[in-house]
Amino acid sequence: MKVLTIKEPWASLIIEGYKKYEFRSWKTKYRGKILIHAGMSLEKDMLKRFENYNINCSKGEIIGEAEIVDCILVDKAFNDKLKKIDPVVYGRSNHVETYAWKLENVKKYDTKIPIKGKLGLWNIDRDDLSEAIL
Repeated sequence: MKVLTIKEPWASLIIEGYKKYEFRSWKTKYRGKILIHAGMSLEKDMLKRFENYNINCSKGEIIGEAEIVDCILVDKAFNDKLKKIDPVVYGRSNHVETYAWKLENVKKYDTKIPIKGKLGLWNIDRDDLSEAIL
């Protein structure tokens, strides 16, 4: 199973349905289900920006799942389109936003799974998930 560690508040914005694209400096050919892992890092300077979004940030937990259905090279036209959809979510960030990974079929987990994250799109096997739940 593929897992993507995402800093907060971005992970929770995805799980709560506010953010449909995850931005990365690198592209992926992978299409399919991923687990969303809220990393240990919290971008505190972004919290005030999203105070009206009713999200609860997590740390070091798998908080849900999504499906990567596309990977789009971000150009000015695409960026402008996103800012029209939601200027708060798709406004300024602290990251390089070269590629937009389009996420669909997002599902929030009722029970979060505590586990240490990794960089990149990483793999976890069912045995590791079982141990993390226990």
